[in-house]
Amino acid sequence: MAKYATKGAESAGTVDRPIRHAGQIACLEVTEHARRMIYTCFSLAELPPYRTLLLRQWAHMLGYRGHFSTKSRHYSIRLGDIRQARADFRAEQARLITGTPPPDPEKTVTVGEWHYAGSGPCHGEAFWAEVARLRIATARKIARQQAGENR
Repeated sequence: MAKYATKGAESAGTVDRPIRHAGQIACLEVTEHARRMIYTCFSLAELPPYRTLLLRQWAHMLGYRGHFSTKSRHYSIRLGDIRQARADFRAEQARLITGTPPPDPEKTVTVGEWHYAGSGPCHGEAFWAEVARLRIATARKIARQQAGENR
């Protein structure tokens, strides 16, 4: 299945639309291998252990009903869980390298509220923004003068 799941339906030798009835399978312009796999999906869909897999609805995708990298909690670990485990591992490595003690949940401070602190420039930022604006304006003025002299 993995061989086909990473490809589009057409490149895997099957079709890009759902197949509604088993009678349609014989008329499909697909390889014999793909035809057998599609028919197998229809056959397995009738068996009780496989009814929840929706194989009949996804027979055109050879029974696979998702993107090849989809991680569903029904079948596998989710990508978010993998990312979190990686982040935890890296944080633990960094902690060991720096010699930082392990975090204590009772001493860890968690800020759960945000407060509006204001807007606009502060602490001299307006001065430096004006300096930058004047430099740009001067550079443009010089560029216009030079362009006029070069004509």
